[in-house]
Amino acid sequence: MQALIVAVVVFILSFILTWCLRAYALKNNVIDIPNQRSSHSIPTPRGGGVAIVISLMVGLIALSLLQLISYSTMFSLIVAGGITAVVGFLDDHGHIAARWRLLMHFLAAAAGLFFLGNFPAIELFGYTFSAGWIGMVFGLVYLVWMLNLYNFMDGINGLASMEAIVFSLTSLLIVWIAVPDALGSDASLSVLLLGAAALGFIFWNFPNAKIFMGDAGSGFLGITIGLLALHIGLLDSKLFLAEMCLLGVFIVDATLTLLRRLLAGKKVYEAHASHGYQILARKYGSHKPVTLGALCVNLIWLTPFAMLIAAGAITGVVGLAIAWAPVVIVAWRCGAGVKDKG
Repeated sequence: MQALIVAVVVFILSFILTWCLRAYALKNNVIDIPNQRSSHSIPTPRGGGVAIVISLMVGLIALSLLQLISYSTMFSLIVAGGITAVVGFLDDHGHIAARWRLLMHFLAAAAGLFFLGNFPAIELFGYTFSAGWIGMVFGLVYLVWMLNLYNFMDGINGLASMEAIVFSLTSLLIVWIAVPDALGSDASLSVLLLGAAALGFIFWNFPNAKIFMGDAGSGFLGITIGLLALHIGLLDSKLFLAEMCLLGVFIVDATLTLLRRLLAGKKVYEAHASHGYQILARKYGSHKPVTLGALCVNLIWLTPFAMLIAAGAITGVVGLAIAWAPVVIVAWRCGAGVKDKG
């Protein structure tokens, strides 16, 4: 009951803070001006994702003070997310060279893994593998990629916050299936707060964007979701790949786009509008059907496979391959990484 009350407070706080940040942005001209690569056509306040950052951190501190989650879990999420959010906030209000951003992203990932303690064991083809220090090295790269891919995927109304909300709810579902006694665990309660914080923001960002999330919010969500997948993976060896299944829309679109741009010899750090979701938004002339389409893919297609993986009905690699295959095909056929704007 205490955790649910904290979640409600986090939702209300996120909603109010987003309104306050919008008023601040309008007063101080913190406005996103559309350019050739934008998916928007109207100047819009930005930086609303800070509301998600603050409200989730407040919630995590409250849970730790109530002794509902451990201090190590709180520090894992707050330190990693805090570093990421500060870097994103500074970049939103100026410009930080890519190499310094990347260095701070790796520092944030390292901090999150340090407080996590170890990389979760993963079940592959019926065998459980403990990766040890190799897993921690992979974890660094994985978290930095999750952070950046979330930045890349935050380009149309509601998409990034919707993904966070659905990830939170479906993660609780697969924990209930695999480890029902763990619904009161650190990982489960933390993911509940994440969903509440994102829900408070999405009212201001979808279907019409009254404020954008900004790099501070999207990067924070990316590394937080990446860490929560690891925390949940520690509950059961089947769950990490189940979590990756849930994130298929974001992982596939961002990764395929990057790889195709690399193979074409393009500079991956340059701004572009060739992600699958951006191409589809231009095709349909609206953000709404793309965000709702991604929601349907998550709930109707990816979640059932994640549930099967969590239940042990299919192995993680097989489930992941089957679940991701149509997503890869759609992203490929719509020209992700190839069809740019203009």
